[in-house]
Amino acid sequence: MINYDLSGKVALVTGVSRNIGIGAAISRYLAASGANVFTTYYRHFDELMPWGSNSSEAEEIIESLKLEGVNASGIEANLAEAETPKKLFDEIEKTLGNVDILINNAAHDEQADIYALSPELLDTHYAVNVRGTTLLCAEFAKRHDGRKGGRIINLTSGQTLAPMPESLPYAITKGAIEALTISLSASLASKNITVNAVDPGATDTGWMSDEFRSKLENKAPFGRVGIPEDAAKTVLFLASDQSQWITGQIIRSRGGM
Repeated sequence: MINYDLSGKVALVTGVSRNIGIGAAISRYLAASGANVFTTYYRHFDELMPWGSNSSEAEEIIESLKLEGVNASGIEANLAEAETPKKLFDEIEKTLGNVDILINNAAHDEQADIYALSPELLDTHYAVNVRGTTLLCAEFAKRHDGRKGGRIINLTSGQTLAPMPESLPYAITKGAIEALTISLSASLASKNITVNAVDPGATDTGWMSDEFRSKLENKAPFGRVGIPEDAAKTVLFLASDQSQWITGQIIRSRGGM
């Protein structure tokens, strides 16, 4: 029997600031399966994006998780700051307990090709996407006591499947996350921690224009683009006991695209 019961587990999901985002969908699926959920968000990044920032949306997501009958909390956190991972885990342990499931969903993404690069732009992408993610993994590993069910799940993109010339800093740093996933899985197996990554492909979280969405739908095998729930279902499986024999994998949950 398939069992996605995560009762008593504590999950940390980064990058949960928008109701239509992948992070919010993941958090909802984990909470609906019984996990207590701690989220992070960073409004300054949303303010840079075309969709802007809703000052109360992150808190509204947290309150909606509590309706599932679980404990939920969250905090605004800048993952580019080196001390953030330790402070974050200290706060989670104080409010919810030891973390069992780490979902590295947060990412920095500003479009730039090779001619638009700057040291500052590269450093910002590296600080969040590579250093921040890796230090969160390190903090999780240090504090995990070897109990069964340890899970690290990274979100990545299709940068190793096709060129992303207009998002070069993002593609470079997300490529590093796939390398991290594979090597880290070998390091942490002895502590009962699996490490996998999910590549959800083109997912409509509010950033697609109608023209771009139609273009993708016309060539999509299923006639549609991805939605956040598609990624969330894959993450839920990897977070569950059903995935205990899967580690070091990049799951291409892209609907055949």
